Amino acid sequence: MQFTIQVPASSANLGPGFDSLGLAVSRYLRVQVLEPTSKWVVDHPFGDSVPHNHNNLIVQIAQKLALNLPAHHLIVSSDIPLARGLGSSSSAILAGIALANELGQLALSPSDMLLVATQLEGHPDNVAPALLGGGVAAYYDQKNVYQAPLTFPEDFKLVTFIPNYPLKTADARAALATELALPQAVAASAVANVMIASWQAGNIEQARRLMEADEFHEQARADLVPHLAKIRQIAHALGIYGTYLSGAGPTTVTLTTGQQAQALITRLQALDLPGEIVALEPDFNGLVIQPKE
Repeated sequence: MQFTIQVPASSANLGPGFDSLGLAVSRYLRVQVLEPTSKWVVDHPFGDSVPHNHNNLIVQIAQKLALNLPAHHLIVSSDIPLARGLGSSSSAILAGIALANELGQLALSPSDMLLVATQLEGHPDNVAPALLGGGVAAYYDQKNVYQAPLTFPEDFKLVTFIPNYPLKTADARAALATELALPQAVAASAVANVMIASWQAGNIEQARRLMEADEFHEQARADLVPHLAKIRQIAHALGIYGTYLSGAGPTTVTLTTGQQAQALITRLQALDLPGEIVALEPDFNGLVIQPKE
């Protein structure tokens, strides 16, 4: 039995949707599952810092769910950068769950997989869209995951700046306040609520402006990601709103139409920022398993 697991990258928070909103995007982790072997063999291009055996994260996750899972030869490829705010760990967690589900014949439903992935990740904002595709709002109460799809125009482009340096989630979390004053918490919640309602009502321009009004995390992380303000300034000069910090950063995303995307990319390239500027697209398929042979 040979098959391929494909999991998209994901961009979380979407501004004020801290730990609860996410969007699947068009970069992918792929795991080819080949022949059974006496020991796990994981071929990948990431060097010796990522294990090639049973200690690989994908295999570790799979064995958590199915203790006696037979070893296989895996070939892993990915264009999701590590520790950049595009859900690389969430994609690996989901790949491990899917591997256990297929090889161990666990018969996990998508809801089962989402709960397990959220328990392992700690919050659902990356794993939910990576599993289900598109935009997703999700909440985990330590027992259940509640989720609902977000409406996103299929022709959207995501002008994405991916710095060539990582930002560890632990460092980004350490920058956050441990509590918010009630007036600020009310305002932050209101911004998120109206932004979501705006998306669903088709008021895209209002949603994109509210995306830049977060009070949960972006202001606290400003010193860690100074390019966020620069990119917003350039986008605003072009009349473009909807730039946010992707996950814990340092990647930033600007939601644009196709016509706006190239103009923004051209202006951002002139900044000579240390990283990659690329237009991505929403992924509406989520985790897929390509046909078994």
